[in-house]
Amino acid sequence: MPGSASALPPPSVLLRRFGLRPRKRWSQSFLTDARVLESIVQAAKLEPTDEVLEVGPGLGALTARLAPRVRRVVAVEIDPALVAALGQVLQAPNLTLVCADILGFDPGVYFPGPYKLVANLPYHVTSPTLMRFLVEIRPPTLMVVTIQREVGERIVARPGEMSYLSAAVQLLADVELVRRVPASAFYPPPKVESAVLRLRVLAQPRVPVDDVGAFLRLVQAGFAQPRKQLANSLAQGLEWPKDRALAALEQAGVAPTRRPQELSLEEWRRVYQAVGARAA
Repeated sequence: MPGSASALPPPSVLLRRFGLRPRKRWSQSFLTDARVLESIVQAAKLEPTDEVLEVGPGLGALTARLAPRVRRVVAVEIDPALVAALGQVLQAPNLTLVCADILGFDPGVYFPGPYKLVANLPYHVTSPTLMRFLVEIRPPTLMVVTIQREVGERIVARPGEMSYLSAAVQLLADVELVRRVPASAFYPPPKVESAVLRLRVLAQPRVPVDDVGAFLRLVQAGFAQPRKQLANSLAQGLEWPKDRALAALEQAGVAPTRRPQELSLEEWRRVYQAVGARAA
C-alpha cells in the first residue's frame, strides 16, 4: 500500500517536508522505534475482522502497521496540520482520518459494533482519556496505550501503592504492563520514559457495585488526602464529620488508621456499601 510502514520517511523528514514543528501544547513526540511499534501491534492481538480506533496517529508510523492487519482504522488527530500531512503520506482504503479532540470524540458514530483502541496517548490527556473510554462512553474491548512510564506503573500498582487512577482502571479492566519504552524511541525525545499498557475491558466490574460512577466518586473522596489516615481523608472527601466516617469504616471492617493506597477493591466495596447505608 502507498505509504506502508517500510516506506514511510522518519518524522524529522516529514516535518521538514510539510513545514511543521512538534507542538508542545499537544505533547507531540513521534514514536520511531520499529521494535516498539511492532510490540504495540502484537499486544493488540489484531484480527482481519477488527475495527480499530487510533488516537494521535501523528505522521502514521503506527497507522501504517495497523491498517494492513484489520478491517478498518479510524485515526483521530487533534492537530489539523498533521491530519492534512498524514492524508498525503498514508493512503489506505480502510483508513478514515478524523480531526477532533479525543475527549469529545464519540466512537459510537464510527463503530456500531465492537472496536479496539490503540494509542500513543499525549501525556497530558492520559487520565481523562482512560476514564472517558472506561466509564463515560461505550468502551472498546481492548486498549493498548503508550503513556508516561510513571503513570503506567501507578495504574498497575497493587494494594499498598494504589491511587485513585489504579483503583478506577483495575475496577473495569485487566491491566498488564507490556514493556517500558526509553525516551530515545521518540522524536523529539520527551523528558520522561514511557510504557505500553494493555487493558482488557471487563464485561462486569471486578467487584459487584450497583453504580460504578457512585463507587468511583467514593474512592476519589477517599483519596482526597492520600497521605492521611483513611478516616481523616474520607471525612474530608465526603465533607462528613469524622465520627460519621469512623462509624462507616467500622461497619465496613476497615481500620480507620490505614491509608487509602493500602485498600483493595474489595475493601473499597465494603466501604462503599457502608457509606451508602450511612447516607440513606
